[in-house]
Amino acid sequence: MKKETSPQSFLSQELLEILRDPTDGSTLVLDESQANLNSPTSEKSYPVINGIPRFVEQEHLSSFGLQWNKYEVAHDDEDRATFTAKTGMELSDLNGLRILDAGCGGGRYCKVAAEAGGIVFGADHTTAVEKANKLCSHLDQVHLVQADLKHLPFEPESFDFVFSIGVMHHDKDTRAVFDAVARMVKPGGKYSVWLYRKTQWWQEGINSGLRKITTRMSPEKLEPWCRLGAWLGGIPVINKTLNKVVNFSNHPNWENRVCDTFDWFAPAYQYHHTVDELQGWFKEAGF
Repeated sequence: MKKETSPQSFLSQELLEILRDPTDGSTLVLDESQANLNSPTSEKSYPVINGIPRFVEQEHLSSFGLQWNKYEVAHDDEDRATFTAKTGMELSDLNGLRILDAGCGGGRYCKVAAEAGGIVFGADHTTAVEKANKLCSHLDQVHLVQADLKHLPFEPESFDFVFSIGVMHHDKDTRAVFDAVARMVKPGGKYSVWLYRKTQWWQEGINSGLRKITTRMSPEKLEPWCRLGAWLGGIPVINKTLNKVVNFSNHPNWENRVCDTFDWFAPAYQYHHTVDELQGWFKEAGF
């Protein structure tokens, strides 16, 4: 289904039916002005801004909101290939599924899943949902919320397929996010998570040392260094050798290189995990 290409400014009935108060799970009611969602039981109220329910502010993840709204990093063919590689799901299998993108950022993978026929709900802790709303403006079946992944405003066990790409390791407790998002999957549903992989001890040491500096920098001071990394990422040989020592992106597109490098050095939290560790989490969660 398609609509006019302008950001969605209303709440769909499909989104209203699945929304719940993240504090107590009660059904939310949209007021007559359509500017607030109210909980009759907890008496809490959540604003609806630009058609997107807001359950949190950005907090420690504000850098993501800045970067996703500033840079154009969506590339259709690449995003479809990345989606399949990092979720293990073929696009042909998404048609008709109710899907949750946990940590949707600027909406690249919401767009991929919806264009493949999925009914997609995207949640992100940051104002990157504004970019996602614009990117997916032509798709009626994309529904967005700004929310904490550990306290999602949805009915548990509501989704046929839940995925999260490169997000959970930016919380202070990756496992807590993994478990909270897992509760959104229907019995018999599918769950895919992609995290940063743990590297060699010396690489971890260099990365931790640099991030002790960069995470204290303002975005305005950090961005020129990320632009330098993006420049290095475009130089043959250097972009496949030096970036094994000091992390910077070697993506073919300059804006992606800046954004990816900023993504690496700006967030307050960044944890790396092993494949065995993640597989253990899936097993313990019943997948």
